[in-house]
Amino acid sequence: MSGDARWHLYLVRCDDGSLYTGISTDVPRRLDQHRNNRGAKRLKGRKSLQLVYSREIGDRASAQRVEHRVKRLSRAQKEALIVGSLPLPLE
Repeated sequence: MSGDARWHLYLVRCDDGSLYTGISTDVPRRLDQHRNNRGAKRLKGRKSLQLVYSREIGDRASAQRVEHRVKRLSRAQKEALIVGSLPLPLE
């Protein structure tokens, strides 16, 4: 993977309605890994994982900062982010 790869923030809805937040340079590949029980322990064994949000962030450091901010949001705020009524907390 090159140093200039474009990183994305993504949210996945699990079968129980919970939301998982992650970052990746290739969201479809990462979602496939999650669906095949590779990667995040929190998603192992979960069924019907659905990508509900994805946005390009830029470099890895920026993506990690935004991921941290999003993980601190309440469930209601994450749902608002998904439908577009809450801006992504970039700063």
